[in-house]
Amino acid sequence: MDVIKKPFGEMDGKAVESYTLKNDSGMEMTFITYGGAITKIITPDKNGVLENVVLGFDTLEQYVQHVHYYGALIGRVAGRIGKANYPSRGKKVELTSNDSGNHLHGGKIGFNRVIWAVEEASVEKEKVSVCLSYLSRDGEEGYPGNVKVDVTYSLTNSNELLIEYGAEPDCDTPINMTSHSYYNLSGNYKEDILSHRLQMKADWILELSSDKVPTGKFIPSEGTAFDFHDGQTIYEGMQSGQGEGYDHAFVLNKGNQGIVLSHEESGRAMTVETDQEAVVLYTGNHLTDDLLTGGARGREHLGLCLEAQGYPDAVNHPHFPSVMVKKGEVYKASTRYSFHVLNEQG
Repeated sequence: MDVIKKPFGEMDGKAVESYTLKNDSGMEMTFITYGGAITKIITPDKNGVLENVVLGFDTLEQYVQHVHYYGALIGRVAGRIGKANYPSRGKKVELTSNDSGNHLHGGKIGFNRVIWAVEEASVEKEKVSVCLSYLSRDGEEGYPGNVKVDVTYSLTNSNELLIEYGAEPDCDTPINMTSHSYYNLSGNYKEDILSHRLQMKADWILELSSDKVPTGKFIPSEGTAFDFHDGQTIYEGMQSGQGEGYDHAFVLNKGNQGIVLSHEESGRAMTVETDQEAVVLYTGNHLTDDLLTGGARGREHLGLCLEAQGYPDAVNHPHFPSVMVKKGEVYKASTRYSFHVLNEQG
């Protein structure tokens, strides 16, 4: 087990660093302090070949120039907030508009575009961890109150990546964080994600308006392109009525045993377990040909996101589970990503 720190660049006179977490099985996870972005996850395929399974850039300049949210921490609120505002105590809170009149992923300068501080790195017998922190100040992107935020990345000897989120505001404010990694289990971008198979127990999805903001209604997934109960490939789902790809919030069934993403040819599989109510499946519908890690070219559907979070736009739908955190309360969330090969666990 080890943590390796290296310089990654400089922004506004501040150093940006990369941290690589290694376990005893050969798995590695690297992130940078800009946006807390995960740049690489190195895992073995069925033959033991170690390759990168997330989309990322090689330089800080690329992360600053392009806003695909590659691997970034998202907040204060993930997803879209309709018309970039929400009601609070009889008044309207106006947020930064950065998505066709709506507020997306925390605004123009969300958690993905700030430099996080590293508070602690620890190496234990069965896991290695790094804790990041950030102070989101009152008025940032329109949000009220100061919020102390911390995120801990942990890599275990069981090839698990655990992301734990914490936040404490000094007044009532919405908080709904997630990680925006794009996964591609083929390894080193050898192919797109259309052949990836996804199994997810979600009886409902959130209905979206034409600008991808939840309407407040629920749509049953059974028998539709959104039915992943028994597993289907992304291509099969798109062919059955979701031709442009997915960018939808799935309401996870209570007591679900985790989401499983797999790629038959490489033999890689990833199980996602979370304490959050929803997962947004985004299939990289608008990715461009930016130069990725190792010189590969980006293109649509080259990676997919499984963004564990509370319901998007919950601040404007009182019947959704609330994402408001009151003064004195502590926001907590966690998601575990377990990597294995199919002939081990099926």
